[in-house]
Amino acid sequence: MTRETRNILAYVAPFATWIGLQTFLPATAWAYAARTAATLAVLLACWRPRLETGMRQPGVGRLAATGWGVAGGLLVLALWTLPEFSALYRTWCVWPLGSLPAASSAPSPYAPAVCGWTLTAAKLVGSACVIAPVEELFFRSFLYRWLQKRAFLSVPASRFDLSAFLWTVFLFTLEHDRPLAAALCAAIYGILSIRFGLLSAIVAHVTTNLLLGVYVVAANQWAFW
Repeated sequence: MTRETRNILAYVAPFATWIGLQTFLPATAWAYAARTAATLAVLLACWRPRLETGMRQPGVGRLAATGWGVAGGLLVLALWTLPEFSALYRTWCVWPLGSLPAASSAPSPYAPAVCGWTLTAAKLVGSACVIAPVEELFFRSFLYRWLQKRAFLSVPASRFDLSAFLWTVFLFTLEHDRPLAAALCAAIYGILSIRFGLLSAIVAHVTTNLLLGVYVVAANQWAFW
């Protein structure tokens, strides 16, 4: 295996593990916990911190990158949740079209009454602390640069390329069931990564997923999960 192939696997393998297991395992709390554990194991086995040269852009301090990340995460959280109060949005801007997921009376497999608090907490922690960083490493650090040049590590993370940016937004959107919100979300994370560094995008994504999970559990809004 060449060094270039190993570098690509460091970014792709954790995300591929997550998507692959999501495809073949059932939508249950136990399966989600297993997918999260497997993805984390692959991430720890493959990832090499020395590969990441764009965690913070030149001139951007850790505090600034983190602060902008938190702000971006809060903005994405608002864009993800507030439109749900509109039936028109929930009908025509949530996939599959014509559905009203927030109005569903079916019990969620992740609700404590169904799976227990341990697995509900595992869902919350996994979505925020494992899946969010894995997605950012894949979409913002690998895919965005790889679309510009196959030797992606030679591409500065701060370089703006409109075509690569739009393709990354589009592909990120396909992974989610709220396409309009997901597109805005991907654009915000992408801008944060380019302007402040990957750290900022990761912090934003973690903030969004963590607070969204708390909202889901506290307000019984299981349609988001």
